[in-house]
Amino acid sequence: MRSAEPVPSPACAGPAPGHSLRRLRVALGTWVAIEATAQSEATAADAIEAAYAALSEVERRMHPERAGSDIARINSAPLSVHTPIHASTWEVLRLARRLNELSRGVFDPCLPSRPGRMSDLELSGPATGSSPWVARRAPLALDLGGIAKGYAIDRAIAALRTHGCDAGGVNAGGDLRLFGARSETILLRHPDRGYQPLLLQNAALAVSDLDEPRRPPGHRGYYLRSGAARAWRRYAAVQAPDAMSADALTKCVLLCSEACARRTVAELGGRDVAPAATRSADHTRLTEPPAGAPPENQ
Repeated sequence: MRSAEPVPSPACAGPAPGHSLRRLRVALGTWVAIEATAQSEATAADAIEAAYAALSEVERRMHPERAGSDIARINSAPLSVHTPIHASTWEVLRLARRLNELSRGVFDPCLPSRPGRMSDLELSGPATGSSPWVARRAPLALDLGGIAKGYAIDRAIAALRTHGCDAGGVNAGGDLRLFGARSETILLRHPDRGYQPLLLQNAALAVSDLDEPRRPPGHRGYYLRSGAARAWRRYAAVQAPDAMSADALTKCVLLCSEACARRTVAELGGRDVAPAATRSADHTRLTEPPAGAPPENQ
């Protein structure tokens, strides 16, 4: 991304014991950097492989156009029929529905190409021991592009922890989460090309910019289905305990009224950290990419 991507400070990494490894690969349609610190280099390497596998698994289940994915099956299922889904997909849909209710319908991960909305999707209850399912009551085109990337980052972090890492981080196209002793000073961009530093540790950060010309096709405002008639903000940066919440909350900050956005962010334990100068619907878009950003993210 251009003005939406946080820029790590060159001297940002906090000290962490053990062996640290960093890998950069294409995943989730963007460059994903994963760093792991463990007691041995072999442990860190294995953990990074598991983290990339976790990213791929989320993409496989939640890509709206991939044959056999949960989202593709939901979109093509007959009306009122229970469609079995993986527990991870159910978890993302549960948060999407909660945000839909908190935002009074503004946050809606259903494309306007079909009439159905989030309120037309029935979710099974959270009962343990049974397979989760969904049923659609109207034709809809569900697309979790604005929330699933954050969830994938969370699963990658979980994989690093499970495989014995003491600290680490995942940065997927500008959305990132850190855990353990690792910390970074993130430089959030001002419209005047200045920067606001933000120290991040044991937290997630997501940014979103409506003026970014190379945003993915699925991120061009389709969440705005009801409520506000326009975007209230052009740029959002949200810090939260987990990446899924941070990713989703940036859409609420952009599209909800100020009062609604503030209430929704607080409900999920997040914090609006965008520079004050960007909290306007008509701020000037930056035109220069962050130094060293891959071409896909510039």
